Amino acid sequence: MNLLGVIEGLLFAVGDEGITLKSLCEILDITTDRAKELLKELQKRYESDAYGIRVSYLGDAFKLTTKKEHKDYYHKLLGNPEAQTLNESNLEVLAIIAYNQPITRVLIDELRGVACGQIVRKLCARGLVKIVGKSKLPGKPNLYGTTKEFLDYFGLASLEDLPKVEIEETSQEEETELFTSIYKDNNDLEENNK
Repeated sequence: MNLLGVIEGLLFAVGDEGITLKSLCEILDITTDRAKELLKELQKRYESDAYGIRVSYLGDAFKLTTKKEHKDYYHKLLGNPEAQTLNESNLEVLAIIAYNQPITRVLIDELRGVACGQIVRKLCARGLVKIVGKSKLPGKPNLYGTTKEFLDYFGLASLEDLPKVEIEETSQEEETELFTSIYKDNNDLEENNK
């Protein structure tokens, strides 16, 4: 039996869910090394210009995906590409959730500085964000996290693949000095006005 053909059929059948290496080994009754060999062989086959798909490893699963170099044609098929993309506000909220999950909507609002309820609902509707639990805070607000679709959208295998972000923290001394200097300036103005 041609195991490459079976794997191709399995990848097609599972669709967006993908299939894990463990599941593939169990279904085909083969070793992990053999499954990896077959997947590499299938990936190599799809590298040819004769194919419009490829095998990708996204969200801890192997999936059939389209080739990025053909994206202009897919946009034409699906309609207006601008309607499919995320705007800056959506990306900001998505980044806050991705880097701080699980997170409540109130904390998202605090970090962003504006109310984000509508954006969070839109991201949930698009399948990029979902409710992952309830907080122990009063009122038991929902906790939000990203989904497998989020990983697919950004071409990530896991959350560990997110770019590292360095946050500059201001020290307490700098904040105190800023307050003191402003206060001194106001005192100087009052004394000059006398």
